Amino acid sequence: MLSKDSKIYVAGHHGLVGSAIWNNLQQRGYTNLVGRTHKELDLTDQVAVKKFFDEERPDAVVLAAAFVGGIMANSLYRADFIMMNMKIQCNVISEAYAHGVKKLLFLGSTCIYPKNAPQPMKEDCLLTSPLEYTNEEYAIAKIAGLKMCESYNLQYGTNYIAVMPTNLYGPNDNFHLENSHVMPAMMRKIYLAKLIHDGAWEAIRKDMDKRPVEGVDGSADNEAIEEVLAKYGIYNNKVVLWGTGTPLREFLWSEDMADASVHVLLNVNFSDIIGIEKYSSVHFGASTDGAVDRNHSAGRGGAIPSLGEIRNCHINVGTGKELTIRELSELVVKAVGFEGTVEFDTSKPDGTMRKLIDVSKLHSLGWTHKVEIEDGVERLFQWYKDSLK
Repeated sequence: MLSKDSKIYVAGHHGLVGSAIWNNLQQRGYTNLVGRTHKELDLTDQVAVKKFFDEERPDAVVLAAAFVGGIMANSLYRADFIMMNMKIQCNVISEAYAHGVKKLLFLGSTCIYPKNAPQPMKEDCLLTSPLEYTNEEYAIAKIAGLKMCESYNLQYGTNYIAVMPTNLYGPNDNFHLENSHVMPAMMRKIYLAKLIHDGAWEAIRKDMDKRPVEGVDGSADNEAIEEVLAKYGIYNNKVVLWGTGTPLREFLWSEDMADASVHVLLNVNFSDIIGIEKYSSVHFGASTDGAVDRNHSAGRGGAIPSLGEIRNCHINVGTGKELTIRELSELVVKAVGFEGTVEFDTSKPDGTMRKLIDVSKLHSLGWTHKVEIEDGVERLFQWYKDSLK
């Protein structure tokens, strides 16, 4: 168990999840937190990461930093998505081990699961059939990350836990149209379409100044702003969204995700996930902090016949509930107060048709979500409006 004065490094502490985890830890009285912006520490730089761990020597690490984006970004930057994320993970996990970090929490994504996985998706369906092509590189990087955690635990007796959140949304979400996820992109599009209809150009310019679109900000003339917004399906009182609107999606409020992450960080050990009985039966020597005695497992290369095959030790984090993209758009329309039309461009891809996860393992470990989607959409729109002030 980590004490209140344990030094905890949160990688990606300015991001959607990282910032929420940081706040959650502080609220619980864990104030010895360490964070670095991308400018201060490039996690793809192995030498810089080693130097950071040499200097800070954290007791625990939360790896919430990643190179992320939506369906368009995943398609355009395939090499970046696999290379950048692999570098970040390799550098942080290897240095955490080299510096004796007691506990590491790795954040992945439910896009690790096969495109046609049985629904709801249990942890055991990992690597059972092909991935969704549009996010294959990101998914492969995240699978590698969870396998690194699992393999370090088996070979070296570490206590590294991987959690796989469903689609997240909440404070500090990314509303940039070029690379945002479905909910914030949809919300901003519908809001801007309403503002154009209302002739609220001062509010539109404020929005464009805060988050320029393809270099076009609030200083541009009305025609230039309308032209660039039209490229993203934003018109006067009309929004065009990609796909058919029929794919089902599960969404989790980011502060709920943070609460689940901190719950796992503080209360769940690798031995809890694979069964302490199995550990005991081979004299694995689980220590008081939930790690395994390194002397017993060192050099085994992860092959421990008496334990059988140990895999899929990651934990799904979500609500276990879903709605269609069209139903989501209706919730956003209601929150924004939009009275125009929402159309779906069926010539554009839908992506995976369903991505519901089974959260029974998480529930068995003592955590369930609190914020329902109807309330969460209202909260996100309020946060977005506040961010423009």
